[in-house]
Amino acid sequence: MKAASFDYQRPATLKDALRALADGGGGAKVMGGGQSLGPMLNLRLTRPKQVIDVSALAELRQVTAEGDQLRIGSAVTHAEIEDGVHALLRDGLLQSVAGGIAYRAIRNRGTLGGSLAHADPAADWVLTMAALGAQIEIASATGMRRVPMERFMQGAYTTDLADGELLAAVLVPRLGLAARWGYFKFCRKTGEFAEASCAAVFDPSRKLARIVLGALDGAPQALPALAAQVARDAAMPSRDTLRSAVAAALPAKDAVDRKLMVAAVERCLHQIFVPELST
Repeated sequence: MKAASFDYQRPATLKDALRALADGGGGAKVMGGGQSLGPMLNLRLTRPKQVIDVSALAELRQVTAEGDQLRIGSAVTHAEIEDGVHALLRDGLLQSVAGGIAYRAIRNRGTLGGSLAHADPAADWVLTMAALGAQIEIASATGMRRVPMERFMQGAYTTDLADGELLAAVLVPRLGLAARWGYFKFCRKTGEFAEASCAAVFDPSRKLARIVLGALDGAPQALPALAAQVARDAAMPSRDTLRSAVAAALPAKDAVDRKLMVAAVERCLHQIFVPELST
C-alpha cells in the first residue's frame, strides 16, 4: 500500500518545528528516521495531515555533558552511537546496545528519540533507558519539561507526549569507573524484535542498582528486590532465585514465557559476573 496524502514539512530550526506542530492541532506527526512511522504510513495505520521531519535539526543532534548526566539529542541515530561518533557515548552500554539494533540499514536512519516515542515494548532503547533511570526531555511551543522514563512510557505504543509536543533529548547518568552492566535479548534470528530481554546496571558510585525486563506486553518492568540482592551480594544469584523473581513479577505469563525471561536475566547477569560464559 501507499500512504494517504499528507503535507510534508522539514523545518530549519526546532522553534519552527514546534510552531508547525502546534499549528497542526493534533493532526501532525513528528518523524525522526522514519523506520517505524514510514511503514505505518504505508499501511495506513496512521493518517496524519502533516508529517514534520526533525531528523536534520542541529538542536536535536548534539551530545553534551550536563554535570553528572549526558544529554543526548533525540535525532542522534543508532549508527552514530554504534560507531562512536560522539566521544561521550563510546565504550559503554549505549554503544553496545546500539550495535545490536535490527540491521545496519535501520541503524543508519533510525533515531534514539524516534524509537522511544514509538514505544514498542520490544525496542532496545525503551529497555535500556528504563535500566539507566533516564529522564526524557519534552519540548513544545510553550517550553520544556522532563519526565522519568518510568512515567514517559505508559504502555505499548503509548507515551506521555501530548499534542504539540516532541521528544527533544534523553538524559542518562554518567556511569562511574566501577559501574558494571549487562544486556541480553532473545530473537528468533538476528535483527528481529526480541521475545524476551533484560538489562542490568550497577554503579556503586551513584547507588544505582537496576535489573529490568523488556519485551513485555507494555512498559519494561523492574526487579528491585533482585537488584538489591545482587548489589548487596556482588555475586551471581542462583537460578531458583531468578525463577522466583520472574514468577513474582510476571504472574500472568505462562511457563514457557517465564522460562525464556529467566534465561534472559541469567545471561544478562552472566555478562557482569561470569563474562567468559556470556556468549
